[in-house]
Amino acid sequence: MNKKEQIETIQEDFKNAQSILTAIGDETRQIILLVLMESDCQIGMRVGEITAKTHLSRPAVSHQLKILKDIGIVGMREEGTKNFYYINVSAKLNILKKLVIDIEHLMKEFYQ
Repeated sequence: MNKKEQIETIQEDFKNAQSILTAIGDETRQIILLVLMESDCQIGMRVGEITAKTHLSRPAVSHQLKILKDIGIVGMREEGTKNFYYINVSAKLNILKKLVIDIEHLMKEFYQ
């Protein structure tokens, strides 16, 4: 692959990752993600637990979780009337990995 094709690939990678980068670029959402990382990913956390750990309001946590859930970074499972939120990064993480790997590949060729 020539340099022009590599740059076009990276441009496409950026396009694919844009919504993910926007979502995780917000400091409040980063705090929520860090709290979720501390939890047992199999079980997840309820909004009230996240609220207690982040000192954000319940509506703020719910709003930010919806954004993260809509983008696919956070998943939710229902247990009766309770909702548990957990990090679900597998597919989205691969999009970011591809972006980084493609940039690294281009830069290695550029600096060799």
